[in-house]
Amino acid sequence: MHAYYADQFVLALPPGHRFPMAKYRLLRDRLAQELPGVQLQVAPPASDGELALVHTPAYIDAVAQGTLDSGIQRDIGFPWSPSMAERARRSVGATVAACRAALQTGMAGNLAGGTHHAYAHRGSGFCVFNDVAVAARLMQAEWGRGPGGRARPLKVAVIDLDVHQGNGTAHIFGHDDSVFTLSLHGARNFPFSKEKSDLDVELPDGCTDDAYLEALEQALDALAQRFTPGLVLFLAGADPHAGDRLGRLALSHDGLEARDRRVFDWAWQRRVPLAFAMAGGYGRDIADTLQAQCTTWRVALQYHQRWQNHRP
Repeated sequence: MHAYYADQFVLALPPGHRFPMAKYRLLRDRLAQELPGVQLQVAPPASDGELALVHTPAYIDAVAQGTLDSGIQRDIGFPWSPSMAERARRSVGATVAACRAALQTGMAGNLAGGTHHAYAHRGSGFCVFNDVAVAARLMQAEWGRGPGGRARPLKVAVIDLDVHQGNGTAHIFGHDDSVFTLSLHGARNFPFSKEKSDLDVELPDGCTDDAYLEALEQALDALAQRFTPGLVLFLAGADPHAGDRLGRLALSHDGLEARDRRVFDWAWQRRVPLAFAMAGGYGRDIADTLQAQCTTWRVALQYHQRWQNHRP
């Protein structure tokens, strides 16, 4: 199974910064040691043209040149540096590459990504460019240019299970019937001013496994009734875990694994290719975040094997 990373671009964050930058390299090391079926590859950078499928040229240029408005830079939460700009491009490139691989092999992933708070003209909440939105638009464009053309456009479902609402993604696709945005998130968590997804499911503080999984089941049923995707983009956030500093929910590791299995199985039963990204994870103990993420990859690898065993 193809997996793409860009952890070689490390941001110089000040002491005490709450973003756990080290988790990306630690995850790659764990996957290399524990899951030899995961083929780790360096993420390519997204081009200006690819980014411009979603983002405004002025914003793309400001990120590249380090001329962002101070308010936008503050909202992003990272200081600007060449590494920040390159890492943002490659985070998008990783999800793009994962989508291409998933459309060929059934499933692939990004060891980072899920930067769903980024709007077309600005970043926010540790998100510079919106990798899922760019990848969805680019896959649709490439699908339309396929051999002989395709009779129907590619429809994309975004299943966002990060604990925070995917406000940027919801806004970008707010009037696009070819992309369905589903978000399960904490009702009282960031962003405090929500956008309207195609389907929003708000969860109370302290939500535990059973209530979460019931809400997810109902949401997936509603998605199936309202939309038939040709590609799924899954944001497998580790931050619904009970040990997450920014999560406010209370899922166990078993609950997160059941969540992942349900999403992967939903796509598999319909034979819909799925690309996934790690999205958020801010464990009080970074080992909790890594455990949740490694479990996601382990379950994904099992479903990837199903694809390989049942290909026509």
